[in-house]
Amino acid sequence: MRKLLLRHPLIRTLTELRGNTLACVWTEPLWGLSMNLCLPYASVYMLALGLSDAQVGLVASIYMFSQTIFAFLSGAITDRYGRRLSTALFDFIAYSIPCLIWASSQGFWFFAVAALLNGVMKVPTVAWSCLVVEDAPRDKITHIYSWITIGANMSALFAPISSILVSRLTLVPAIRILYINAFVVMTLKIFLLYKFTTETSTGLKRMEAVRGMIWGQQLRGYKGTFKSILTSPATIFAIIISILVEIATMINLTFWQIIASRRIGIPDTMLPIFPMVKSLLVIVLFFTVLARIQQARPIVPLAGGFISAIVSALLLISVPGAGLTGYVVLGVSLLLESLGYSVLSTMRESLVATSVNPDDRSRIMALLQTSVMLVSMPFGYIAGLLSDLNRALPFVLNMLLLLLGLLAAVVFFRKEKHA
Repeated sequence: MRKLLLRHPLIRTLTELRGNTLACVWTEPLWGLSMNLCLPYASVYMLALGLSDAQVGLVASIYMFSQTIFAFLSGAITDRYGRRLSTALFDFIAYSIPCLIWASSQGFWFFAVAALLNGVMKVPTVAWSCLVVEDAPRDKITHIYSWITIGANMSALFAPISSILVSRLTLVPAIRILYINAFVVMTLKIFLLYKFTTETSTGLKRMEAVRGMIWGQQLRGYKGTFKSILTSPATIFAIIISILVEIATMINLTFWQIIASRRIGIPDTMLPIFPMVKSLLVIVLFFTVLARIQQARPIVPLAGGFISAIVSALLLISVPGAGLTGYVVLGVSLLLESLGYSVLSTMRESLVATSVNPDDRSRIMALLQTSVMLVSMPFGYIAGLLSDLNRALPFVLNMLLLLLGLLAAVVFFRKEKHA
């Protein structure tokens, strides 16, 4: 039996994990047991506290504005304080503190302040990504990110907790409790990850290289990094894909609950069931379809991911209502959404990890994240305005963005093939 299991590429990768990568993968399910229990209700929670659709979109844009600032600074911060400390310190600022604000929120300005703090997450995004991959085997990176996604989706097993709390306590009191739980579990995750990791070899070199530098000197080093990005078509392509997938994911996460609750008519108590089903589908898909992704031929999974996500959005806006037919169509949409966004998320991270210069990873990723956020920033508010007009319109916008990504992938790999 053990030999049979070890034939599976994902199982084999899990047994071979060591050091920082092992700690990052094994603590990731705690993310699912904290933040992911709140996310199915995040947008309707804001609506219940008096925010309009446009204000929900504005909060998303404030979040992206904050991400833009800290994405730019993240490379310098990560090099100065190291991957390990930067991950722990800024995870606490970006998640633990906002959870307390969300739990006590009374209106728009609470969410705005929490969004500004939550945007600090771009620092640990860069630091944690370096912590995961810098000492990891290059040929295992796609499967490592697959396990990270699986870990984050483990919350599916606990999603009924959210539904039971909402049905017993009503929406607002239940979500307040879930955010307090998120504070406790996220803080535990931060502590465990810090305890069981060490600074990476590249991180130690970068800390030594910037020792004694002032911030201005560090940031001036971005100039050379920016030039190196412009001479790397693979890195430019990774940035384009990251931008489009980031915007599409943000719109989907922000407005899915709204269209499901307010347009299709799904009862609030049932909202967590759909993310639960989606998470279970993601886990199953990773062990079946997605485990067969070939890192050497990325065009196939990329194209499949974009097409699945487009068809998913088309089906979502076609759901006639909360009847039998509506639930069937919504179920097919969820299946395709799970497949599409899982592939796109995994491939985006893999493309970034494999296309950047390992010796300058933190600064390249900082500029990449800044580019992603600068372009993405207005789309939360734009999607909010569209949702005020018609709750299907944000998903029409998503289909156009995903189509652009598909075209970009086809053009890039065609050129690479003939190069």
